Amino acid sequence: MNHIHEECGVFGIYACRRSDPAVLAYYALFALQHRGQESAGIAVNDDGVFRAVKGEGLVGEVFGDEKLRSLGKGNIAVGHVRYATTGAGQSQNIQPLLVNHHKGRMALCHNGNLSNSFELRTKLEENGAIFHTTTDSEVISYMIVQQRLKTGSIENAVSAAMDMIEGAYSLVISSPQKLIAVRDPHGFRPLCYGTTDDGSIVFASESCALDAIGAKLVRDLYPGEMAIVDKNGLRFDTTHCGCCFKRFCVFEYIYFARPDSVIDGASVSLCRRNAGRFLAQEHPVDADIVIGVPDSGLEAAIGYAQESGIPYAIGFTKNKYIARTFIASGQDSRERGVGIKLNPIREVVKDKRVVLIDDSIVRGTTCRKIANLLWQAGAKEIHMRVSAPPFVKPCYYGTDIDSEDVLIANHMGVEDIAREIGVTTLGYLSIGNVRMLTGVDSGFCTACFGGGYPTAVPAHGTKNRFEMKISENPEGE
Repeated sequence: MNHIHEECGVFGIYACRRSDPAVLAYYALFALQHRGQESAGIAVNDDGVFRAVKGEGLVGEVFGDEKLRSLGKGNIAVGHVRYATTGAGQSQNIQPLLVNHHKGRMALCHNGNLSNSFELRTKLEENGAIFHTTTDSEVISYMIVQQRLKTGSIENAVSAAMDMIEGAYSLVISSPQKLIAVRDPHGFRPLCYGTTDDGSIVFASESCALDAIGAKLVRDLYPGEMAIVDKNGLRFDTTHCGCCFKRFCVFEYIYFARPDSVIDGASVSLCRRNAGRFLAQEHPVDADIVIGVPDSGLEAAIGYAQESGIPYAIGFTKNKYIARTFIASGQDSRERGVGIKLNPIREVVKDKRVVLIDDSIVRGTTCRKIANLLWQAGAKEIHMRVSAPPFVKPCYYGTDIDSEDVLIANHMGVEDIAREIGVTTLGYLSIGNVRMLTGVDSGFCTACFGGGYPTAVPAHGTKNRFEMKISENPEGE
């Protein structure tokens, strides 16, 4: 509830026979809606003929029966829900990105952020490339198409492009005859695959999307692995596997992913309960009840209660009919959104010493609003526990933290933050224990917590760097 923006969600299906793959993509995107609420899109490939529907808004707003029918039949479909981590939320940036070249068409969906996109785009522009979006996803598409014009297959082109792009990317790509799925060598972002009863192959950012369409999860793609599906079946390319240390984004387990998903063999729900247990061990307190901030704080609150022996209670009623508050533009709108979205249950918290569990603190303003709601409901004490370490560094791999200036932990110590947000005590999960959420040290990326960057830090790292690049060009029109 502290306005860390989510990732995007990707989906792809290779149907074993010509069918209506857009319908399955539609249901899968609904399951991935939590990963992006700005826009959605689906592209269907019918033996090289591509049809796409894309639009701003939620999946249910973009797609109706008529638009789904307009996508027609085919063997391949790719889909995307978006939150803009690079490139503003403009209509031209909506994915899938469709590209035409003389060897065919390509539809690409991307989750993540490249750390060297600015340098690559500058070089491409100097060689005459013309960009139609302000996303790093288009940089990826250009790199792949350049290589495709030199190589004999789409998979060889993707592999060659992987030698040049750096950072976080989980991709699903449709060529005229193939469906490609690839995960970057660090494995920053999730990507799994499964099968349906009729033998179709599906890929998705999270296993909950497979569940939504009745597909069986097989496994996650390994970092650096590429999967290729065509009329001959499914095969894998592991050329880029093992060239880097795994650095999966730990915030997928803490916040981004749905609790019913399984990622890299670990239950998201169990990881969040483990975070709560660790918090109870690190920051015990005498209290009457443990409550969580819906939704990502609930599982950690249960874990804290189980470990501490303090009763768990449902302390907030959540309005189910608005999206996560951070999609509001501007901090004032976000803070007002908290009161619309959450309301404390007075009978539960009145005259109680409350342990309040949330997933993170960014600026502190939202936490202060939540604490005020509890004080107004009659809480006697509020002991806030956070299932992540303090944010102190920007993220260049897809999480929307792009300025150290806004991070309250860079300006205040823990006791000062507690006073600023209006809670009795405050405790964060340690970096040591956040690395152990799955039960073993899983090789997480902890750069935003000060744990060091896995790749070179980009010189131009702001979210809207490509818009800035255009506006700062003195010769631009």
